[in-house]
Amino acid sequence: MTIKVYVPVSADFDADGRLIPTSLTWEDGTVYPIDRVLDIRQAPALKAGGQGDRYTVVINGRQSYLFFERNASITGNNLGRWFVERRAV
Repeated sequence: MTIKVYVPVSADFDADGRLIPTSLTWEDGTVYPIDRVLDIRQAPALKAGGQGDRYTVVINGRQSYLFFERNASITGNNLGRWFVERRAV
């Protein structure tokens, strides 16, 4: 079984207005710099469920998916939340 794990993410906006994640903080507090963003597309989280922007990222030489789940409300300061998929323990 796979679950969503919501994680804190540091991100920047590039000159074209794209949201680019630069690091994420795992459940144990470890901060992982994102070495590279390979792809950004709208896609479902097939294992854990949900829909959002799927970022294909490289962290410590390993490719992984990071999802940005947009907030349905267009007002306020909460644009959305970041999550990763992981196996349930």
